[in-house]
Amino acid sequence: MTKVTLTVNGRKVSGECEDRTLLVNFIRENLGLTGTHVGCDTTQCGACVVHMDGRSVKSCTILAVQASGSEITTIEGLSSGDTLHPVQAAFKENHGLQCGFCTPGMVMTAVDMIRRHGGQLDEQTVRQELEGNICRCTGYHNIVKSILSAADEMGGAKQAAE
Repeated sequence: MTKVTLTVNGRKVSGECEDRTLLVNFIRENLGLTGTHVGCDTTQCGACVVHMDGRSVKSCTILAVQASGSEITTIEGLSSGDTLHPVQAAFKENHGLQCGFCTPGMVMTAVDMIRRHGGQLDEQTVRQELEGNICRCTGYHNIVKSILSAADEMGGAKQAAE
């Protein structure tokens, strides 16, 4: 067993795990933060996306011990109390979710996407950036619309999907 220490959603946490424990499992099982979902374990679906040191990563491809010392933000760490993050609010307002399984990963990907692209974010860029995230319900139209709406609210979208 190895001791892992992380800062998760602004709080320093530690726990022991086997060296082979994936970050997604450490977050869910050791920390009880179940908003980050396990979908495929092969980096194909994006349901496990979290931010590690400010960048989106698929937590099913990183060992918890590799992340030790890092700052991790999960979907639970985006909102401020009862106030949703602008991306979360846009997903709600624009019906960017259906069953909700992919939503945490989509939201976390979107937050990083908006941070990286700023004013250069348009529909084509959003669709390209979402290639690593799978939604089996919506066909992506309302997800793209939600991301562009949030980017616009945050000062970073060229145009909204119609």
